[in-house]
Amino acid sequence: MTADCKSTVVIPNYNGIKYIEACLESLYAGTARHFRVIVVDNGSTDGSVGLIRQKFPQVCLIENPVNAGFAEAVNQGIAASTTPYVILLNNDTQTGIAFIHELEKAMDNDAGLFSASAKLISLYDKDKIDDAGDFYCALGWAFARGKGKDPALFDKDCDIFAACGGAAIYRRALLAADAVGPFDKNHFAYLEDIDIGYRARLHGYRNRFVANSIVYHAGSATSGSRYNAFKVKLASRNSVYLIYKNMPFLQILLNLPFLTAGFLIKALFFARKGLGKEYVGGLLDGVRLCAGAEGRTHRLRFEAKRINHYAAIQLSLWRNLLRLARQ
Repeated sequence: MTADCKSTVVIPNYNGIKYIEACLESLYAGTARHFRVIVVDNGSTDGSVGLIRQKFPQVCLIENPVNAGFAEAVNQGIAASTTPYVILLNNDTQTGIAFIHELEKAMDNDAGLFSASAKLISLYDKDKIDDAGDFYCALGWAFARGKGKDPALFDKDCDIFAACGGAAIYRRALLAADAVGPFDKNHFAYLEDIDIGYRARLHGYRNRFVANSIVYHAGSATSGSRYNAFKVKLASRNSVYLIYKNMPFLQILLNLPFLTAGFLIKALFFARKGLGKEYVGGLLDGVRLCAGAEGRTHRLRFEAKRINHYAAIQLSLWRNLLRLARQ
């Protein structure tokens, strides 16, 4: 690693042989020349580890015997990195030529940023946005800004609620600190990026969307589809846990009418898709997680000195209802 190496790219991989070669090739074809790549494999059985060893010997491989989940995998990669920045990247992506450079530039120019998110465009329909920054609203819903819209409409940098962990840069020192990081392995997968972005905001940091950092994303390569039993149950569980661990009791009460409406609307939505049982089961799993010792251990203690950050977040939860309505 050279002295001017600023970033380590951490790629979690689980049976990603269909995508991983193109993902790594696109990284090395970019304008950035000094960066490190760590692939954390979660017990793949499809030959993707052998492919990486053979075609990309410069990549550092961390191999887990079983699927430890996204959150734990990226924590392992972060722990193995030494650069000022860590870039998380899904294995089912292809990066634009200036992907790393533009993310590093955004972080270099603003010390108040915890993270910066790339512009994710659909790999199979390049006329549509996949994610132009993540937002979270008072309904308890996280949503991707601009999904399905023309990428040309999102050509300016802006602050966002949280960076999409599928293609984002973070300050490693803050990821390693107990105050903000690491990623919460209780999430396993889904909403762990919203959770850590939320925690960063509670500590006064910001998250930003970087329009000129481009990534093409296949989407749902690991879980198999946009809506499936595994994803729906895990995401609904995590939605309960996210609220419990980050919101003080009085803030939960303040948002309770919105949260109740949000959970009911989603229950009806997934019932129509034949996944209502999985969604409700996930909510119950979330309640059990919050009530258990593991969930209680990770709950953030309210600190009066951060009241201005709580207030700013609450205002954004209400404002993001309007953003959602305009989606």
